[in-house]
Amino acid sequence: MKWSLKLGKLLGIDVYLHFTFLLLLAFLGFVYWSANQNVEAALRGVAFIVALFGCVVLHELGHALMARRYGIQTRDITLLPIGGIARLEKMPEKPMQEFSVALAEPAVNVVIAVVLFVGLAVTGGFTPVEEISMTGGSFWQRLMVLNIFLTAFNLLPAFPMDGGRVLRALLSTRLGRRRATAIAANVGQGMAILFGIVGFFYSPFLIFIAIFVFLGAQAEAGAVEMQSALEGFRVRDAMMTRFRTLSRQDPLTKAVQELLAGSQQDFPVIENDQPVGILRRNDLVKALSEGRREAVVTEAMCRDCETVDEAAPLKGAVEAMHARQCATMPVVAGGRMVGLLTLENISEMIMVNTAMKNEHAVRS
Repeated sequence: MKWSLKLGKLLGIDVYLHFTFLLLLAFLGFVYWSANQNVEAALRGVAFIVALFGCVVLHELGHALMARRYGIQTRDITLLPIGGIARLEKMPEKPMQEFSVALAEPAVNVVIAVVLFVGLAVTGGFTPVEEISMTGGSFWQRLMVLNIFLTAFNLLPAFPMDGGRVLRALLSTRLGRRRATAIAANVGQGMAILFGIVGFFYSPFLIFIAIFVFLGAQAEAGAVEMQSALEGFRVRDAMMTRFRTLSRQDPLTKAVQELLAGSQQDFPVIENDQPVGILRRNDLVKALSEGRREAVVTEAMCRDCETVDEAAPLKGAVEAMHARQCATMPVVAGGRMVGLLTLENISEMIMVNTAMKNEHAVRS
């Protein structure tokens, strides 16, 4: 994610801090200082927020480690002012696997709350409930209460939050993933509207959460619709068969000519009828902006060039493209390149097939 600072690795997963999180710390530090007119109180307040987001990292780590059990890797974890985001390569499609992955996050918060409760009980660190607030009361008791709150909040059926994913997993056992996603997304968007109404009167922060949930549910539903539309198709059904290629020693000026002459944006680099790289439009523009107009293609191309066989399932190819954040993939058959698979062309294939199905339904 842009504007993020890498903090390090945790169990092999990169952890990032978005710069807006630093703005949050500065703002909350000012709030704590304003309430007490005391620098020490402000530092304690910031330390509490850091501890809370440490719990959020563990929360997302539970999500990632459970997904790893099912062979799904996590690209990274990013801390944002609204919480943490663990970017999985994909969500498990088997209902009970998704159920386990979704429950792993709130389960971590339950464990943290229990550990803090035991620690407070043993040390006698509890303070009266009426003394607990965001700026006052026992540090560890406040942290325990917020972990209980995070557990309850995440279990709300507001898809794509954890509770919404649990709802989809349970519905999928009877209705199938596509129908279950549509229902969970509708419930999630309904919850988002409720968050927005409550936030309008009581907390502007809930409005931001409402927007996140509403758009997230919409995006998830769209992604599953697309996956369902790809069922039964092979790569050859969606690949481009009219495309332009470049050779390793072609100048970038030739790539510019090809880019301007047609609608193709990424160009496979071919040697002995086999793809050895791909020159993406963004890489070409970057090289030109750096004054490397006379450079050859091999200096700017992406060498990490994955290919896909024309007979491979289209759904699996699309998942691989999303996992590698690649919009274009060369298609091969018998060791030679025969086509070009692009996300844009796949979307057009889905659009055409949907229109044909609708036409058939109208005639029937």
